[in-house]
Amino acid sequence: MQERLKSSLPGIPMLIVVGLLALVAVYMFISTISETPLGVLALIAMGVLILVTVKGLYSLQPNQAAVQSLFGKYVGTVKDNGLRWNNPFLSQNKVSLRVRNFESGKLKVNDLEGSPIEIAAVIVWQVVDASEAVYNVDDFEDFVHIQSEAALRAMATSYPYDSTEPGQIGLRSHAHEIGEHLQQELGERLANAGVRVVEARISHLAYAPEIAQAMLQRQQATAVIAARERIVAGAVGMVEMALAELQKKGTVQLDERQKAAMVSNLLVVLCSERGTQPIVSAG
Repeated sequence: MQERLKSSLPGIPMLIVVGLLALVAVYMFISTISETPLGVLALIAMGVLILVTVKGLYSLQPNQAAVQSLFGKYVGTVKDNGLRWNNPFLSQNKVSLRVRNFESGKLKVNDLEGSPIEIAAVIVWQVVDASEAVYNVDDFEDFVHIQSEAALRAMATSYPYDSTEPGQIGLRSHAHEIGEHLQQELGERLANAGVRVVEARISHLAYAPEIAQAMLQRQQATAVIAARERIVAGAVGMVEMALAELQKKGTVQLDERQKAAMVSNLLVVLCSERGTQPIVSAG
């Protein structure tokens, strides 16, 4: 199915024509009350012509299209705004071309590592081909909603909730990359329906209630380990710097045993969570 733009006639002049035909019909009715049956038949024909002409009038709002068909055959799509007129025997399906959005329901799926999570997304979409939206699918709005949930499920199972390896993309930490993947997945699924995905973003992401507490403890433990690693790395660097400065300036001469004791004391002081109280030897 390929959309074909179709022209239409302005509706205001046709409305004036209908008014003139109505005046002529009234005049004929008055003048043929006592006339021959031929005049009555002409009056009936005039009335049918008025009805047929009126049936061809329709209006289109901005960002709205009318998909027209003649006896089941697609003839074109009209996008002219305002009051328009076309062949009265054409059937029309009006489709909005405005940008729309919706939020999917919270889906419970398993991420790449098998952990159950809850996820939802906001989808912004727009019909760009009205003929495909009408004829390629039965109900394009329902099609968009169902395919969006399917794409969200497929995307969620492709990534872990948290990235555990360097360079790995996670659902929580890489929102931009995840949104682009979801938008691409939706674009491929909705292309046949004449729909363009403008934007797709995760709106809700959480562990399932049955494992939320355990995963919270895991995150806390990971944060504590990461903090300890930075503290130890910083403390080692400070100890190395202190020993190098003492040796460089010749402030004091330390043998290996004294260096080891100094390193141990400095590491205890720098890595301790609480303030240390030094013990001074009086001799």
